[in-house]
Amino acid sequence: MLFFDGATGLILLGLWIFCIIDVITTPEADCRNLPKLVWLLIVLLLADIGSIAWLVAGRNWQGQGNVAYKGNRGRANTASRGRASNPDDDEAYQAYLRARIEEQRRRAREAQQGDDRPPTA
Repeated sequence: MLFFDGATGLILLGLWIFCIIDVITTPEADCRNLPKLVWLLIVLLLADIGSIAWLVAGRNWQGQGNVAYKGNRGRANTASRGRASNPDDDEAYQAYLRARIEEQRRRAREAQQGDDRPPTA
């Protein structure tokens, strides 16, 4: 019986530490029902009950931070605000690179044409 109590205590301590770290590292937009600071206080002060409450009612397990819940602003995901996730997919960046390449080619042609001319004395 003593072993069972010790193992249970270690499991609950591990759960409590995991939940503290999880609340701290979770973005504000992913906290449901209450603000992040309130969840942190609940988990710190109520330990086991607060940890279970965080996992059930506080953590957004879908990973969508753009869903509005009571207490947060439901910020949209910044990656989906019209910005390309990869520079190769960004048309404005590609246009900038093409213009830069053309400018470098033009300068190289001008430098080469200047070297081909006979020296004037």
